[in-house]
Order: sequence, then structure tokens, then C-alpha cells
Amino acid sequence: MSVRDAAGTMVFAGISGMPVIDEEGKLLGIVTEGDLMHRAELGTGLKDRAWWLEMLPSARDMASQYVKEHARKVRDVMSTDVATITESCPIGDIADLFAQRHIKRVPVMRDGRVVGVISRANLIRALVTRTPCPPDAGECDDAALRDAVLLAMEGHPWAIARESVVVEQGTVHLWGAVKSAEEGNALRVAAENVAGVRGVVTHFGEGE
Repeated sequence: MSVRDAAGTMVFAGISGMPVIDEEGKLLGIVTEGDLMHRAELGTGLKDRAWWLEMLPSARDMASQYVKEHARKVRDVMSTDVATITESCPIGDIADLFAQRHIKRVPVMRDGRVVGVISRANLIRALVTRTPCPPDAGECDDAALRDAVLLAMEGHPWAIARESVVVEQGTVHLWGAVKSAEEGNALRVAAENVAGVRGVVTHFGEGE
């Protein structure tokens, strides 16, 4: 496919990247908006921005960049170092992959063929549509809520002692010293996510 047709496909389909496959459906690479950002036709080539030249240490790198800016076929501009997943990959692992590889999308494979693409936008939609825990899931008494809050913190290095958690009429009070604001936030969020908790009040002093 030509670079121009690929760009048109992305524009009219409302997508920012797509896998590149051969006639047999084998994955060859992926082409994204980022691959098409620096183009001679747009006047966005690195040659037009002198400070970038200092970042290209060799003729090899400059030749590679020239191809990216002037090539007419997708094969010359696509990225070939492509991470992939299977349909059974947990959502948490996909999020970790996005963060570790600094990517926005990943092809989904089945028996060596591309069957879909999942993007960061898909993860955000899943977050929006996922049914949240009801704020008043049953009328839990304060003792039960306290046990649930302690269970939510259990096993974490930032957990606080049992006596530092007090629940009064559905409101959780967290007491004690924490070593950092991040640990305090983790404690608060753990309590807030317990079904039935109406509010969380922190009474943290500063640790050593």
C-alpha cells in the first residue's frame, strides 16, 4: 500500500495506527501516525529543523530518516519491532505492556494471524463501562466495614495497624504516621474502594 493510501485509511477510519500484513495474513509490522509525522510533503522533515540534526550521529541514521520522510510504500515507513498479544491476555498485562514499550496499540494474534488490535482507548472504554461496586452494597455494619478495609490493605507494605482503622457510621478514619504522601494516598484509596464505605477521613502525621 502507498503511504498516501495508508494515511487516508487512518483518517477515514478514525484510527491512529494499523497492522501491516502480507497476502497470507502474516504480520509484517505496524504503521501509525507517528511513522508519518515527519514527511517531505508536509515540510516536517528533520532537515527543516536544524537542532534535530545534532541527534543523528551517523550517515546510517540520516539515510534511515531520509527513507522515512520520502518513501512511497508502507513497507519503508512501518515499524517492524512489533509487540503482540493473544486473545486470552489479561487486561492488566496489556496495560503493563503499553507502559513498558511506550506504545499505544498492540495486535491481537490467533494461530499466527491478526484477529484484532487493542489500543489504550479500548482500555479507557473498558474502565468507563465496567460496572462499579455499588456505594451502598448492603447495609454493612461498622465492624464489617472495618474488617473489609483491613482486608483491602492486607499484604501491602504500606498497610497500617488494625487499631489505626476506625469506622463510625460508614465513615472510615485512618490514623497514624505514614512515610510518604503516596502511602497515605494508597491507604485512602484502598478504603474508598470498599463497598459500603461512605467516606474516608485521614489523620496522618509525618513518619520518621
